[in-house]
Amino acid sequence: MGHKVHPTGFRTGVIYDWQSKWYADKNYKEQLHSDIAIRQRIMGGSVDAGISRVDIERNANQMTVTIHTAKPGIVIGRSGANVDLLRQELEKSTGRRVRININEIRQPELDAYLVARSIAEQLQRRVAFRRAIKQTVARTMARGAKGIKVVVAGRLGGAEMSRRESEKQGRIPLHTLRADIDFGIAEAHTTFGRIGVKVWIYKGDIMPEPKRPRAEGDFSGMDAEQREAAQGRRGGASAPAAAEAVSE
Repeated sequence: MGHKVHPTGFRTGVIYDWQSKWYADKNYKEQLHSDIAIRQRIMGGSVDAGISRVDIERNANQMTVTIHTAKPGIVIGRSGANVDLLRQELEKSTGRRVRININEIRQPELDAYLVARSIAEQLQRRVAFRRAIKQTVARTMARGAKGIKVVVAGRLGGAEMSRRESEKQGRIPLHTLRADIDFGIAEAHTTFGRIGVKVWIYKGDIMPEPKRPRAEGDFSGMDAEQREAAQGRRGGASAPAAAEAVSE
């Protein structure tokens, strides 16, 4: 049987960074549950704000929450009222000073979670599922994606038997670690049950930075043996030139 690996978790630490950054020795469980509660509060509290991701970073007495949203105006509110209210709630629940950053998503059509959420909302409004999928796929490819795959499963169109339908365009290289593949899941709550939506979007490859050559006499990050070897190599390279000078 095939084992399905989450595309984001598979690439975390390779091309993606962690969504939570903190160290816990004994209170790991409490901080993990706190992160889950914060994400549920932010994502659930602003359904119309187009929030895709919430990054959390904890220091000794301060917590930084970064909200990635397609509609920053809704998250901020009139003259920052919504952000202030959210900050007060989080400070009260965590007991730390909270700093909130808001990052705007310039192209929501290339964000897998927002695309999945958009399809789910259309299904809830009783739009024909094939039409919703095909329009979304075309829109994402027009925005410059290298590939997109959409899978919907459930009682599609109110059918008695649940089934699975998919649409794919372009490439989705799931086994390539350097491939920038965004993955998102959403659920449509319809009168005849839930319909699940999964979206994969391939945006291109993230290439590793080329290694720069070390400057002359730069031994930073080397232990004693490596330093001696490097000095020996440099000394050995200059020895024939010195011998040539002596013979002249």
